[in-house]
Amino acid sequence: MELAPLLFAVVVGFAHCFEADHLVAVSSIVTRRDSTPAALKDGAFWGLGHTSTILLVALVYMLGKFVLNETLFHYFEAGVGVMLVGLGIHRLFKLKSDLTHPHVHEPAYGLAYGVGLMHGLAGSGGLLISVLTQIKEPSSAFVYLLLFGIGSVVGMMVAAGAFSLPFSSKLFQNRYIMRGLTLISAALCVGLGIKIIWENVS
Repeated sequence: MELAPLLFAVVVGFAHCFEADHLVAVSSIVTRRDSTPAALKDGAFWGLGHTSTILLVALVYMLGKFVLNETLFHYFEAGVGVMLVGLGIHRLFKLKSDLTHPHVHEPAYGLAYGVGLMHGLAGSGGLLISVLTQIKEPSSAFVYLLLFGIGSVVGMMVAAGAFSLPFSSKLFQNRYIMRGLTLISAALCVGLGIKIIWENVS
């Protein structure tokens, strides 16, 4: 493959992270953090989860030559909606305890990885169709998807780092501002999740 398509794959992967459902999910996740480095790790794990699913689906498709069922991916999209609603509701329930005992325990990064997995599963259908219709050689297509994944890791680290700044204990210590931003993030998660569910199952 030429250099230009490879660089384009990274750029597309980077930009892909800034879709609305990705941003509200990571914003909800990083409200648990009180440091930007921890949030950057969340972004990295989201990107790794997203890339893991896309590469796995690509391998299954390329090796097994399975026909991609568009209806199935609509259900995966609806699953993302359910996940967003769950993230928002969970964050609302955790808000009170976070205010009482702020950031006593550093949460694990499995949540970010799992959210990335789900997003990757939902978005892999359209991405694979787009890539495989343009790139006929399976190995080249896989390299493109891998570079797309690298771009998505970097992009989500940037997004997570930016969203984490108001929650950094080194920059802000106003609990009312933090609580307000957390409420907004949770509400956006629930609202967008309901919208996605409605669009994919109605």
